[in-house]
Amino acid sequence: MNDITSFKETLKLSSPPSNFNLILKSLWYDAKGDWDSAHAQVDQLNDRDSAWVHAYLHRKEGDIWNADYWYRKANKNRPDGTLEEEWEKLVEHFLSI
Repeated sequence: MNDITSFKETLKLSSPPSNFNLILKSLWYDAKGDWDSAHAQVDQLNDRDSAWVHAYLHRKEGDIWNADYWYRKANKNRPDGTLEEEWEKLVEHFLSI
């Protein structure tokens, strides 16, 4: 799978595909409206990639102070765009690597 359309098709499933890494699982759970499961996936990781997703999740939660902490750990700036735009950028990025 290498495109967002295919990723979105998996949202019809009751659980994320087994070949998804924890970051993609996190974004999958987020799209399904399960913030807690999404957060649990990246909360156990400690790298820049997971910090970026962690930041997005806290931004979505409305905890901007915490989000900014995670954006700094990811070496990213908090985006000005919508949460939907950021989610799509994250999915596209992590599908491409």
